[in-house]
Amino acid sequence: MAQSWKITVQGPRDMIESALVAHEDAHDWNPEIVLSGCEIDQDRPNDWMLETWLPHKPKAADRRAVAALFTGKAPMMRIEKLPDIDWISESQKSLEPITAGRFFVHTSDYPASDDPGIVNFEIPASQAFGTGHHETTAGCLAMLDTMKRQGLVVRNCADIGTGTGLLAFAALKLWPHAIATASDIDPLAATVTMDNAQLNKIPIGARGGELIVTIAEGMNHPLIDARGPYDLIIANILAGPLIALAPHFSKAMTAGGSLLLSGLLTAQEDAVRRACRKAGLRLAARRVEGDWSILWLRKRPGVIVRGRQRASEPDWQS
Repeated sequence: MAQSWKITVQGPRDMIESALVAHEDAHDWNPEIVLSGCEIDQDRPNDWMLETWLPHKPKAADRRAVAALFTGKAPMMRIEKLPDIDWISESQKSLEPITAGRFFVHTSDYPASDDPGIVNFEIPASQAFGTGHHETTAGCLAMLDTMKRQGLVVRNCADIGTGTGLLAFAALKLWPHAIATASDIDPLAATVTMDNAQLNKIPIGARGGELIVTIAEGMNHPLIDARGPYDLIIANILAGPLIALAPHFSKAMTAGGSLLLSGLLTAQEDAVRRACRKAGLRLAARRVEGDWSILWLRKRPGVIVRGRQRASEPDWQS
């Protein structure tokens, strides 16, 4: 998407975070209009800005939609025209490598690590989310490493909303004989994942140790349904979809299976965990990376979703 206009709102961190939460609840939001929030300067951690990118000059309706994300008086907006540049790719050029758990993620501008025990991934700057540099992706990599170190065995995994494919690749490196499925709602992300799989020598196919990539909205796809049940599902997306998908995740999981979630602000964690508890999922571990939560949940043995009988089991610590 060529994003040529931007609306910027500055304000306190809690105001901007509340607007981001309101955006997730705005079901009629135009998907072509992309939002992000961040601090303005690391020396002023309470001063944040909300940036809204549009593929067209903002109309009155667009300005009203942004204003509606804020309670009380409408904030001051700065509107500017930008050059026709792929801002996602531009922002990711020359990114420094990151280490998360046993994983080292780098672009072609940097060499792979030669440290023993390190798993290298080269992920180019791209139009898909998930290069490893965002706290949510790096946190998921670290949590996957924790799962492996704690003895988790995975035979069948799915990465829902795969972006660049990085988390699916990491799962296959940790559990090299597992059946693996990666999906995304965006056809571009599926293409990027296939390209990155080739670059990182990830086998494509339907057998153990291979990855199948498909385009799907959430869990709603015959292939995802047919390849289940899963003993590991990864979903690094957004809090709203995570809440809506919680029962569908649970239904597609084996008893005792694991669910790795991120893409949610710490302020949204309670709501996500409530939805997961209702679906028979209990917290096994959590990480916090900046303002983001990374959750490892497990399905209680005996839980059957959608109103069927539940076996009596002790509640897991949450």
